[in-house]
Amino acid sequence: MTGLRWGILATGGIAHAFTSDLQTAGLDVAAVGSRSAESAQRFADEFGIPRAHGSYDELAADPDVDIVYIATPHPAHAENAIAMLDAGKHVLVEKPFTLTAAEAAAVRDAARRNGLLAMEAMWTRYLPHMVRVRKLIADGALGEVRTVFADHTQKITADPTHRLNALELGGGALLDLGIYPLSFAWDILGAPTSVQAAARLAETGADAEVATVMTHGSGALSTTISSSRAAGPNSAHIVGTEARIDIDRVWYTPTTFRLTTPDGTVLEEYVSEVDGRGMQYQALAAERLISEGRVDSDLLPLDESVAIMGTLDDIRAQIGVRYPQEA
Repeated sequence: MTGLRWGILATGGIAHAFTSDLQTAGLDVAAVGSRSAESAQRFADEFGIPRAHGSYDELAADPDVDIVYIATPHPAHAENAIAMLDAGKHVLVEKPFTLTAAEAAAVRDAARRNGLLAMEAMWTRYLPHMVRVRKLIADGALGEVRTVFADHTQKITADPTHRLNALELGGGALLDLGIYPLSFAWDILGAPTSVQAAARLAETGADAEVATVMTHGSGALSTTISSSRAAGPNSAHIVGTEARIDIDRVWYTPTTFRLTTPDGTVLEEYVSEVDGRGMQYQALAAERLISEGRVDSDLLPLDESVAIMGTLDDIRAQIGVRYPQEA
């Protein structure tokens, strides 16, 4: 461990999950900041955190915080991350990284201007089963990878007042859920050379279901489905000429997968053994990078986070979804 002291910005559900995993891994959570002193103190009391700040500015000014986890809703990510970077803090920014590619580029520029780490909290990339998946592909176990397909489909809510259905809050299945399978396709196949998208929009104009077909540099194809109105298998598959990998439900969390040949022979079955939810692996990666004097992730570089947001922008343009914040 590096001795880095973590600050938690915001106190919602994802902040609870992440902080629990940080403490499971023995990492130092030094402070929490919220828009209200009461919320910050409740969070601090729950997790035994030494300092509770009643504003994000107070958290930014805390000299005993080295790195901040940004856990606000994604329309606030860019503003919050840039403020922390300009205050001299490294940042781990919850996904989706920002609302748009332009905002993502602004965060990247702030990180580089300050010589600090800014990293997207796409925690799936850092999980042990994904490390093994990439190793199998690199070793040629699948032969030529031809297709990737994955879904992130949940039955959440049709309530038009819910954040997920509110355009002004960045609502929609794409940014909340679709970011997972889309980032997965990037991870396995690299940047897409073409993107086609279709969607069903909710009554509010936010996307309720989104489907994509992407072509990648090798010629491989990927397909993704995201939905906030219906629960699907939440599995992922990587198909090659010599074998395929089937990642079980829920594929983007610690889970199992099988490496199977075309005739059905199972060559390997991987079973995750992870304490907690598994969000600590991204934090450990961030600490390792900083200890090595590096300011960009090797598994998800900042330029890739910006480019993925560009793909999401492209998809939204195709399906007719535009946020009020966009010029």
